[in-house]
Amino acid sequence: MLDKVLSMIGMAMRAGKVVSGEFAVEKSVKSQKAYLVIIARDSSDNSKKNYEDMCKFYHTELHYYGTKESLGAAIGKEYRASVAIQDENFAKAILAKLEATEN
Repeated sequence: MLDKVLSMIGMAMRAGKVVSGEFAVEKSVKSQKAYLVIIARDSSDNSKKNYEDMCKFYHTELHYYGTKESLGAAIGKEYRASVAIQDENFAKAILAKLEATEN
């Protein structure tokens, strides 16, 4: 089965609306450019807590999805523990897919 969430992340990446990696995601959230942050489920607990605290403080939507390997593959890079979506429409579309897979 084709993963619709990862496909949407890939489309957003090709449109130049995704940043990945700890430093870039943190900068995106703190500058309020990120509409959605996605963290790999196999990230360390420490990383998850840092992102949770930061996203809560800056009122940024946060979800856990996939693995470091699958997130990296979706954006055409090596392992990625985190990605930030910097486009409101892509973020809404990805959120809809996330909620559909969670239900």
